[in-house]
Amino acid sequence: MAMSEPPAQALLVQQAAQAVRQGRAAAALELLGRAEALAPDDVSVHLYKSLAHRASGDFSSALKAAERALAVDPYNFLARLSRGWLLERLGRKVQAVSAYREALALAPPEDRLPADVAPVVARARAAVEAENAALKAHLEARVREVRARHAGERNLERFEESLAILAGEARAYVQQPLLLHYPRLPAVPFFDRELFPWLPELEAATPVIVEEVTRLLTATGLERFAPYIDYPPGAPLNQWQELNRSVRWSTFFLWRDGIRQDEACALCPRTAAILESLPMARQEHYAPTAMFSVLAPHTTIPPHTGSINTRAIVHLPLILPDGCRFRVGNVTREWRMYEAWVFDDTIEHEAVNESDEQRVILIFDVWNPYLSEAERELVSAMMAAKAEFHRRQAAGEAP
Repeated sequence: MAMSEPPAQALLVQQAAQAVRQGRAAAALELLGRAEALAPDDVSVHLYKSLAHRASGDFSSALKAAERALAVDPYNFLARLSRGWLLERLGRKVQAVSAYREALALAPPEDRLPADVAPVVARARAAVEAENAALKAHLEARVREVRARHAGERNLERFEESLAILAGEARAYVQQPLLLHYPRLPAVPFFDRELFPWLPELEAATPVIVEEVTRLLTATGLERFAPYIDYPPGAPLNQWQELNRSVRWSTFFLWRDGIRQDEACALCPRTAAILESLPMARQEHYAPTAMFSVLAPHTTIPPHTGSINTRAIVHLPLILPDGCRFRVGNVTREWRMYEAWVFDDTIEHEAVNESDEQRVILIFDVWNPYLSEAERELVSAMMAAKAEFHRRQAAGEAP
């Protein structure tokens, strides 16, 4: 069966593209005029018209052609990028930066950029970053006096983050739970220590927990640990490609999805007793989860979010080489021995071990401190009902 001929306008666009590459802008424009008469809404016609006008030095006409392409397809990355470049060449700097912002929001990953497009994208990023820096400097200068009057007050890091977001220097991070989003809970990267009065008790027990996990690792290495990421074959891995089923991020569960792991707790009895004494979250089939987490040297846990924002996650460092850090949203911290923290894992977070040694921490979940007792009980009942519903469905029973 013979292949069908391409549409007439497509042949004209191909010829025009060749003419542009050969420096024959006038010939390209004549061909594109004919193509536009046949297909006025063909984006490629307008993009090549813009290129042909640029080649002839007519930037105003090139801009009109790029904007005509955007009228047809507002999400066309190349048209947006071209519009920014042309506005910049025409001396309309403010509009150019705005156009560049819009283009960068649509840009593909850098490794997928065509070689001739990458320098323009770099130029766009530089223009946007320069304006961001100028805006931040202006904002800093204008609020300096007011900031100085309130220098001793607490929680002003929220204002500092808002200034960075307003200036385009930082991203606004929100809760993105994978399973349950409980509304109206504040999106706090790291919770105030005062909300967890038992933290000093946990921190004081650090040597006991370190002794048990060290003995466990010395006796069996990672034999009793399992990869934290364990997707089945064929599942989409996304950012977990490198860590799926890898011992580079390994865990030893003491509690898992609300179930006490008796054999594991028997190997670390004092750690288990300490955890039992703390207000871990209790939700049938869901919580608590408590584990030792081992991150191999020169390993990064990529950005990700947790499942439920009704809980909070506790970290206590146990084996801590230099070069280990942790980011939640816009806040990056380094772990310190004998210091625990509590964070909201439904805000994007990542961990880095840049050292030559493994990093080990204790992780467990507690209730989000902004939930009332009634809400905790209601959430537990709701999530237990959800688990029951899916169990019955899997068994072919009526809910």
